[in-house]
Order: sequence, then structure tokens, then C-alpha cells
Amino acid sequence: MIWKTWKKGFDAWEASTAKYAEEVLRSSAVLWPAGKMLTATMKTRAAVDDAAAKWWASMGLSTRRDQERTLHALNQLQSRILDLEERLEDATRAPKN
Repeated sequence: MIWKTWKKGFDAWEASTAKYAEEVLRSSAVLWPAGKMLTATMKTRAAVDDAAAKWWASMGLSTRRDQERTLHALNQLQSRILDLEERLEDATRAPKN
């Protein structure tokens, strides 16, 4: 009984709050500054990532991009080896004429 009463009150509060929050969050007074902050954050992150990559490269170490390229090349080689192993297995199983 107490739960039902509390639940009804909560549902009414949630419905009115959600309506108000949706109106506020859709307003240009909130969206425009939020968009500017997001843009500034992304530019800062790009600058930090670029500086970190340059620092790693100046130390003679591979950067994230270098590691990703190497990993991609290794995956391609592994795929080719698996294909060749399958072809070799198929060739050894094939009946000889």
C-alpha cells in the first residue's frame, strides 16, 4: 500500500520533470554552449593526441598509428597463412589421378 502511493507520486514527479527537462535540453540556450564546449574539447583532445604522438616519435618509439598499421599487417599475414594452410590441406586430401 505504501509502495503504490509512493510509486504514483514518483511517476507524477518523473513525468513533469521529464517534460521540463526535455524542453530545457532542446533549447538553443543549452544546445549552443554545449556544442561549443564539445567542439573545444574535441579540438583539445586532437591537439593532445598529436603532441603525444610527436613525443613518442621523438623518443624513437612507435606511435599508436604505427602500432595499428603493424597490427593490421600482422592480421593480413595471419589471414593469408590460414588460407594457404587450408589450400595445402585441401591439396593433400584431393585424390591423385
